[in-house]
Amino acid sequence: MLKLYSYWRSTAAYRVRIALNLKRLSYQTIPVHLVKDGGEQHKPEYREKNPQGLVPLLDDNGKLLSQSMAICEYLDETHEGPKLLPSEPFLRAQVRSVCQAIACDIHPVNNLRILQYLKGELSVSDDAKDQWYHHWIHEGFKALEIQLEKHQPAGSFAFGDEPTLADAFIVAQMYNARRFDVDLSAYPRLVAVEQHCLTLDAFKDAQPESQPDAV
Repeated sequence: MLKLYSYWRSTAAYRVRIALNLKRLSYQTIPVHLVKDGGEQHKPEYREKNPQGLVPLLDDNGKLLSQSMAICEYLDETHEGPKLLPSEPFLRAQVRSVCQAIACDIHPVNNLRILQYLKGELSVSDDAKDQWYHHWIHEGFKALEIQLEKHQPAGSFAFGDEPTLADAFIVAQMYNARRFDVDLSAYPRLVAVEQHCLTLDAFKDAQPESQPDAV
């Protein structure tokens, strides 16, 4: 069975859980608490598996793979089930573009270790930290909203009438934005995609609060 080293509230792990569910794959969740006791991701036994000390980490019969985009594409290429990336080259590139905008530009400057560094080593106030978070979410979401609006046909999902990796990445990042009380009223297309996705079990079952390690 596939094993997923995960933290219930990790945005990156959330994306992979959605992808696993969309592919209809069974997997075992191995919780890695990112806060308790200074963060279990820093323990030597986990660092031996993933030198970056991040989640998610996929264990496929002893083959270890980190980074959510790499994991999702690997699952899509090696397992049967609905395809997460379109077959048409330009549309496939569009899906990857959305995923990378989130995984490479929006999420990294707002993830847990960055926020901890801002508040700890740099002594940034809670208000300033929240301003930082909101600024980078808005910068990223403004561009994504335009990109999705320009895509025709719009469809119920980000790129048509079938879910893709773009939807998994959008839903996870929208959850994170809501956690920090970001005003999403300027992004009706993103909100519509999110709300439609959350009518499906593949997305609902991947939600942070539904995970075995949720607290």
